[in-house]
Amino acid sequence: MASAATESPVTLDEYRAMDMARRREVWLEISDITEAQFDAHMAQRKARESAVPRVGSMAPDFVADRLDRNRRRTGERVRLSDYRGKPVAIAFGSFT
Repeated sequence: MASAATESPVTLDEYRAMDMARRREVWLEISDITEAQFDAHMAQRKARESAVPRVGSMAPDFVADRLDRNRRRTGERVRLSDYRGKPVAIAFGSFT
């Protein structure tokens, strides 16, 4: 069952050129959420972004499950800080 796509009232280039107030107007025009819901969503997004590490900053320490070649958990866990001073490559994704 295919859903009908809503055509955007602006092009991507036009959207990129807009200030945040105009973008807000467009979002409210094409969505079915209220202004209060939109503002709450944007406040949550802004708060979340403030906690994201910046490029070039020290990576936060974390623990991850090690997977085998078949992407199954091995029961072994690794901590990023255990590799301090060593080159590390990390592939983030969903393997479930």
